Amino acid sequence: MRKLKLQVQLTADGFMAGPEGEIDWMVFDWDDALKQYVTELTANVDCIVMGRKLAEGFIPYWADVAADATHPEQASGREFSDLPKVVFTKTLASSPWGNTVLATGELGEEIRQLKQQKGKDIIAYGGAAFVSALTQQSLIDEYHLFINPIAIGQGLTIFGTLKQREIFTLESSTAYDCGIVVLKYVPKGV
Repeated sequence: MRKLKLQVQLTADGFMAGPEGEIDWMVFDWDDALKQYVTELTANVDCIVMGRKLAEGFIPYWADVAADATHPEQASGREFSDLPKVVFTKTLASSPWGNTVLATGELGEEIRQLKQQKGKDIIAYGGAAFVSALTQQSLIDEYHLFINPIAIGQGLTIFGTLKQREIFTLESSTAYDCGIVVLKYVPKGV
């Protein structure tokens, strides 16, 4: 069965965005070792899942990067643009993006069907509401938490909607020169 991996940036105090969705605190000047981590993380992925709100910025951004021969991340842009994407939405009737299908059914059911399909692993990107829904339903098989060296005091979290405790096993913890620490957790028993 395919795994669903989550890659998400968090503050040291556990928020993925400020109260109004602010992400101006994120470290974007990643060192080469962290970029290599992401390359290895996505090497065994052949599908991206995300919520509609993130898709509206993510998909066009990486398409523009892929089309820009002078952009230093053009190869990553092509990779993200070429990967099939599933966007979870309740508001769109058709996809405005290429290589993207819309999922409008119940989140858990749709994710379980994706996991049953043949292929490589799936990676999730998203905003707080989408990621919280994934965590609430225990759909994530691997958490790759990119902890940024900042505390913001309040904001949006990925675990705020849990109805029960989620116990994890730490598989790795790596500090990078850019200040980010990546924690890889798997739910206990997975």
